[in-house]
Amino acid sequence: MGHEFDRDIEIDHAADGTYAADLAPGWVVGGGINGGYALAVIGNALRSTAGSRPDPIAVSAYYLSATTPGPATVATRTLREGGSVTTLAADLAQDGQQRITALATYGALDGLPDDVRTTATEPDLPPLEECLPSSMAPEEVLRIAPLMQRFDFRMDPAYAGWAVGKPSGSGVIQAWFRLADGREPDPISLLMTLDALPPVTFDLGMPGWAPTLELTAHVRAVPAPGWLKVRHATRNLAGGMFEEDCEVWDSTGRLVAQSRQLARQPRSVEGG
Repeated sequence: MGHEFDRDIEIDHAADGTYAADLAPGWVVGGGINGGYALAVIGNALRSTAGSRPDPIAVSAYYLSATTPGPATVATRTLREGGSVTTLAADLAQDGQQRITALATYGALDGLPDDVRTTATEPDLPPLEECLPSSMAPEEVLRIAPLMQRFDFRMDPAYAGWAVGKPSGSGVIQAWFRLADGREPDPISLLMTLDALPPVTFDLGMPGWAPTLELTAHVRAVPAPGWLKVRHATRNLAGGMFEEDCEVWDSTGRLVAQSRQLARQPRSVEGG
C-alpha cells in the first residue's frame, strides 16, 4: 500500500500543468490543513511539471486563505528553464477560490557541488530516550492538531515546558523527527517537515493555532535516511505577527533544509 505521506500528496494529471489532489483530513491543525503538508502537495505537482529537475531548491508560498480537507487543484506553469534550474509558479485552489500561490526553483540536488562551508551549528539534542514523545502533548493540543499523529517526534525537554504550563520563554522548540510509519525523508517531505512542529510561540506561553502568511523554504541537500533534527526559533513577535526560522539536519549532521515564515499570533480554533 506504500507510505501514508506518499498517498496523501498524490496528484492526478488533469490538463496541461494542472493536477487534481485530495487533501487528507489527517493533516489538519487548528482551522485548516497544515501549511507544510499543503506545500508538499504543491511541491509534488511542481516536481511532475519540472520533469528532469525533480527537486525543490527554493519555494516561496503565500497563504491566501485556509485550505480544508477534500478536493483541490494545483495549476502549475513553467516561467523559465535555465541551464541547471527551472523556475515555476503554482496556485492551489479549492471551491473555485485560490488558497495558496507559490514561486519555486527546481533542479537536481544530486548534481550540486558537494563542498560545505557553514557557520551553522547542529542542534544539541539529548539522546532519543531522554526526549519527550509527541504523544505526551497536552490533550487540547492533540485535539486541535490531528497531524501530530502523522509524526514521531521527540522534544528536547529544555524547550517542552509549555506542555505543562511552564514555557521556557526562549522562543525555541527543537526535536528529533521522523514520519510515524518510518518513511525515509526526501526533498519533497522536507517541505512538510519545515512546518511540522508546534508553533514556536508555544515556548513563549502562547498556545494555539498560528496561521502562516508566507513561508520560504530552501532545500540544500538530499537528506540521508534516519532521524532528522528540527529546530524552530523566533526573535520577534510584534504587531500580531512573528517570524519562525527553521533548520532541518539529517542523520549525518548535514543542514539539509531551512525556512523562514511569517505567521499570525496564535488564536483559538473557535476564533477562526
